[in-house]
Amino acid sequence: MVKLVYFAWVREKIGKDEEELELPATVKTGADLIAHLASLGEEYAEALQFPNAIRIAINMEHAEHDEPIAGAREIGLFPPMTGG
Repeated sequence: MVKLVYFAWVREKIGKDEEELELPATVKTGADLIAHLASLGEEYAEALQFPNAIRIAINMEHAEHDEPIAGAREIGLFPPMTGG
């Protein structure tokens, strides 16, 4: 079981701040996770329709899409951030 936390417009489109999911064994990387989530329903598909734009944090540390997620307690998904 892993805790997923959604931020900004990803959260708005999915309609929840966070959730805990049991991930299939085939979900091994951040990219696999995004693809899996996009298959869970229309709101997920809409939020994740541009997977390369989604940023990932594994246990509160930024990660690349090809990094393994095994052992992650928390994974955050968010859009690119802009600073001011």
